[in-house]
Amino acid sequence: MSVDAVVVGAGPNGLTAAITLAAAGRSVVVLEQADEVGGAARTAELTLPGFAHDIGAAVMPLGFASPAWRDLPLGEHGLEWIAPEVEFGHPLDGGRAAIAYRDVERTATGLGADADRYRRMAGRMAVDWARLEPAVLGPLLSIPRHPVALARFGMKALLPATTFLRGAEDDLYPALFAGCAAHAILPLTRPMTTSFGLLFVALAHTTGWRYPRGGAGTLSRALAGYLRSVGGEIRLSHEVRTWSDLPDHRVAIFTTGPPALAAIAGDRLPDRLMRTFTRWSYGPGAFKVDYALDGPIPWADPRLEVAGTVHVGGTLAEVTAAEQQVADGSHPEQPFVLVAQPTAGDPSRAPEGKHIAWAYCHVPNGSTVDMTGPIEAQLERFAPGFRDRVLAKATTSPAGLEATNPNLVGGDVGGGSHGGLQLILRPSLSLDPYRITDEIYLGSASTPPGGGVHGINGYRAAQSALDGPLR
Repeated sequence: MSVDAVVVGAGPNGLTAAITLAAAGRSVVVLEQADEVGGAARTAELTLPGFAHDIGAAVMPLGFASPAWRDLPLGEHGLEWIAPEVEFGHPLDGGRAAIAYRDVERTATGLGADADRYRRMAGRMAVDWARLEPAVLGPLLSIPRHPVALARFGMKALLPATTFLRGAEDDLYPALFAGCAAHAILPLTRPMTTSFGLLFVALAHTTGWRYPRGGAGTLSRALAGYLRSVGGEIRLSHEVRTWSDLPDHRVAIFTTGPPALAAIAGDRLPDRLMRTFTRWSYGPGAFKVDYALDGPIPWADPRLEVAGTVHVGGTLAEVTAAEQQVADGSHPEQPFVLVAQPTAGDPSRAPEGKHIAWAYCHVPNGSTVDMTGPIEAQLERFAPGFRDRVLAKATTSPAGLEATNPNLVGGDVGGGSHGGLQLILRPSLSLDPYRITDEIYLGSASTPPGGGVHGINGYRAAQSALDGPLR
């Protein structure tokens, strides 16, 4: 059998690439080594019966905002996005917390002496986001549609987050912003970490930090259902190790990391790209704990109980120190912990009256250290009595994450390090970073705009193929 396109990987990027091609009338088959679709976007009962935990991704700030999905009828295939009452929060000692609401003004008024500073920054980002989106979520080497807005963003985005936050008068605003900037998985003293903070602040005040009702698996099943409805085929339990594992095709879109693509494609890649791909650098890993709880997390500031996401790490200085330790190859005693609380808005994820929580911290790539103790100490610090609520827990090491999805090499959830030139050259310097050759395309988190659950990488790889051989 011959097809127009074969897509390797049935995660959100692979499914989105296939949808884009099938909807354009091209024949497409998706090959997935696992026995279900989703990649890192899956849901399972990891602790106790009736508690539905996300295996990988949980909250998806770019999901609802994704230009790759906004026009797809995914609701007809079971997808419903939940908008939390609180977008995200960041607790500090003494029972205080910085709270991000959808409304800029409501958020700013809770930030004390820095209210005006936050109001100006977040208000501008919210106003400019529609103009910025095509450039921020697209290839680096493209002509901006709104150069003034992009220049205004870029002047700030290039800065280290610690530099951007200089002059703050209180500790609430710097902590709130630091939690967003730490999604870079880099020390906050590094250039361009401010860009992550600005991006996630903009999303909080525009489309929101939403998540799928029923869990991440609901999103993946909706994408798969829509793909089949437009004629696409999915083959599960079909591992691709060599080029001969692919059916006859005109183009192949990979949603793997560059090293995996290089191993499969071999001499089909130009020597320059083969060298670049085999030297691809992966960033820190993640250590994750999923909790079945007897009630909501008992935050010292009760407003956090309805937050979809809570960044746990203390002050700007503490978050900065923790991420620097990880970059230096050590394990912080007080890690920066990302916490998702799906049952705050979706009680169907646990038995009546019960809750789930999803928490992870950054660790050196491939770490074998059990970080459960440090994670729980941080939670207990800001939510006294947390341990008393735990009914069961399931831990996932970096190796465990990679076992669930080979793209998470060493536990790296970002598709490759954001350090150095890899932040902007993903996977290499090119006007079209998705086109590797006329036959081979890359649509994974190792291409712009990077990691996260949004399908944009796969969508743009498919569009590139449609503009080329599949025109």
